Amino acid sequence: MDFELFKKAAVDEAQKLGLTEYELYCETMADRTAEGFGHELRSFSDSTTGGVSFRCSVDGHLGSAATQDMTEAAARQLVRQAVENGRFLESDDKAVFAPAGGAYAPCPERTVPAPDTADLVKTVLSCQEALYAADPLTRDGCESSVTAFERTVAIVNSNGVDLSQKVSGCMAFAVSVLQQGEELEDNYEIASGPLAEMDIRALAKKAAAGARAKLGADVASTGTCPVVFSPKAMRSLLGVYFSVFSADNARKGMSRLMDKEGQVIAAETVTLVDDPFYKDAAFPCAFDGEGSPTYTKNIIEKGVLKTLLFDLKTAAALGRTTTGNGARRGYDSPVAIMPTNLYLAPGTLTEDELLEKAGNGVYIDFLGGLHAGADPISGDFSLQSGGFVIENGKKTRPVKSFTVAGNFYDLLKNVAALSDKVDMPASGSSISIGSPAVLLEAMSIAGK
Repeated sequence: MDFELFKKAAVDEAQKLGLTEYELYCETMADRTAEGFGHELRSFSDSTTGGVSFRCSVDGHLGSAATQDMTEAAARQLVRQAVENGRFLESDDKAVFAPAGGAYAPCPERTVPAPDTADLVKTVLSCQEALYAADPLTRDGCESSVTAFERTVAIVNSNGVDLSQKVSGCMAFAVSVLQQGEELEDNYEIASGPLAEMDIRALAKKAAAGARAKLGADVASTGTCPVVFSPKAMRSLLGVYFSVFSADNARKGMSRLMDKEGQVIAAETVTLVDDPFYKDAAFPCAFDGEGSPTYTKNIIEKGVLKTLLFDLKTAAALGRTTTGNGARRGYDSPVAIMPTNLYLAPGTLTEDELLEKAGNGVYIDFLGGLHAGADPISGDFSLQSGGFVIENGKKTRPVKSFTVAGNFYDLLKNVAALSDKVDMPASGSSISIGSPAVLLEAMSIAGK
């Protein structure tokens, strides 16, 4: 049964039950993935996941239910179950649904030709051979994967909202493993776009070059010095701390940004953007998980907090308007406030010029222990790190097994400069995070 027939049955049941406020949300993800290990194909999978959820207002409270069964009987049962849940499950959540007539921006098309199984397998095997040929120090353990995906989202509600979108794409992931003496190092790289246009050999070489650069690393010296976060490392930090920009978290005391809009919270060099239509986004969308219009916004603009991120419920509670950031991690997940494509706006310096500005310090290219060593509420972090020494404005010898410590809120205030290119790789989720390289004038390093 397709979604249109399912929708008709669910709406009919809702009207029979006298519901006047309700919403039907459908999300499916189909993907085919070939994985390589060694010189062989390790696995191949072809799966489709997803389903439908129904939310409704029951005596002013939210009732919800979800199903993967796309039959007419299941559609009617879904509505009845949501009503029953709203009546008998204790919840303080209020039902708020998107109004019709929103101004939806045109969404750039993100569809690529779907490769067949043979092409996926051929590509991943080619990637494995390229990994082993990329460097004479390559050892067993190299792996890669190539995925073709298609994501479909549809939402309809009692206010007249009726929206749908389909996006598709391909992603490749390559891991190089090198050995020098007893020392092993690895590195991964990601590529996305039409499969026929992917340069798999270049991807493998880049992965190997990153692994080779780490060989011979010593422990960094303890001290306070200028630090350059690579785009990869800064993306990791933003991935932990983007929740502080949620208005819901702020009002619950889980962020220090409540009532800070219009105030300076970062250096003038910092502009943080949430852009649902970012040119390299895997999942652009003109509407969020509630059916509200999305739009590009500066969360921070030249150091000033311009807006927190809102969904419909939080906006209603605080007398504000949604920013189109009511997101879902799947068809059966609750609405949560999340960015779409979040990135730090680039600066004007090349990365080489950024290193020159740093002078002598540390270039951090890896952050580990993010879940244990970073507190998204206080902003404090103490993280295992790896990277390179910066000497006289140049990256030189590799370093590892040191700790960088600080506070995310303070970090924002101390950004001295950013490089001129944003790196936003493909993501397997509906959120993408990007960043240029970022220079901090002084941070605490604990090593030897």
